Amino acid sequence: MHKAPSRFSRVRRIFPSTTRAESLRVTEILRKETVGGILLVAFAAAALLLANSPWADAYFALRDFEVGYEPWHLKLSLGAWAADGLLAIFFFMVGLELKREFVAGDLRKFSTAVVPIVAAIGGVAVPAVIYLAITAASPDAARGWAIPTATDIAFAVAVLAIIGSHLPSALRVFLLTLAVVDDLIAIGIIAVFYTESIDVLPLIAALIVIAVYGVIAQRYRQFFHLRPSAAWVILLPIGAVAWALIHASGIHATIAGVLLGFTIPVLHKRADRGPEVGPGLAEIFEHRFRPLSAGFAVPIFAFFSAGVAIGGADGFASAFTDPVVIGIVVALVIGKPVGITVATWVITRVRRIDLDPTLRWIDLIGVGLLAGIGFTVSLLVAELSFDAGSAQHDHAKVAILVASVLAALLASVLLGARNRHHGRIAAAEGATP
Repeated sequence: MHKAPSRFSRVRRIFPSTTRAESLRVTEILRKETVGGILLVAFAAAALLLANSPWADAYFALRDFEVGYEPWHLKLSLGAWAADGLLAIFFFMVGLELKREFVAGDLRKFSTAVVPIVAAIGGVAVPAVIYLAITAASPDAARGWAIPTATDIAFAVAVLAIIGSHLPSALRVFLLTLAVVDDLIAIGIIAVFYTESIDVLPLIAALIVIAVYGVIAQRYRQFFHLRPSAAWVILLPIGAVAWALIHASGIHATIAGVLLGFTIPVLHKRADRGPEVGPGLAEIFEHRFRPLSAGFAVPIFAFFSAGVAIGGADGFASAFTDPVVIGIVVALVIGKPVGITVATWVITRVRRIDLDPTLRWIDLIGVGLLAGIGFTVSLLVAELSFDAGSAQHDHAKVAILVASVLAALLASVLLGARNRHHGRIAAAEGATP
């Protein structure tokens, strides 16, 4: 006699089991980003100390020192070079990661992509609404609505790698996928809402150069018989020209990094496969540029961006009377985990998706807290939201630093406890004959 089908017979699990190759890739990313996250925190702390020390004038003079060539719109301060130039390397890596996820990762299938995508949307929408509600009485503050919508991949996965040795791999994959989608949304926000005017001719020229870059990247074996390891020698100067043209067009130059990353092939075409092929161009570029991004570009950006003169204990306390500060802290620390968890709960109920048996909702709340670490992208959006030197500009940075540290601490406490719980389960299963 056949049993009636259960109402859950069609339920799919959230975070399906990952392949060994995917797990190894995630572990490698976490290992590299741990070092980058530590450097990021160290350089930001150094900047904050210098900005509030007797050497503050020297620090700000260094940050504001201008170098470059004016006719090309490239006479910038060192701080601007870090935000517009070095951070483009970070966004190039984001573009590579996005391309990989859409072509060969968890985002290539709608059934597995829908949950982290909806979770990321919730993690963007809820903080933005909270921020706008708190700053409603201050119209000038509304421009900073996108500051608490971002997640810092390097910082978040560094915390997870340090405290999460026994956490299920599915949870790690979810955080990375969520952060990647979150960054994609942040990129769109920067391009749409923080571009005041566009110079069409440089933009058209930039798109042509990016197209050339893409053609060479896709057919690098046919062009000059290039090996993957040597292709960057030709592609790097072409990418630099594309970056300069995007910068001259008025669109934030970091967008060039994302567009260039999208053009890099992730999978070999069938005709190119063979024992002599070795790693593809995406793998070569990721291996070559990830240490540069995590170990140099992002920490230097943090060094020039996180330096804020707080003005002692009184200045720190007075900053928390600014709605901008309250809005950012509440939105990142509370809005992010609420938005991610509620959105995940809704989509799992609507599409009848069940949690992986190794996970509990408390684990997702911990990931939501980790996503409240805005830092790098939040600092970038703060730079774009408020005029440099204004009180709101400095207060926004103070709020980002406070919220990111608070979110990291809360996530460490919660996920640390969950890590010990999963560790005990693993030990018990290992002891079972």
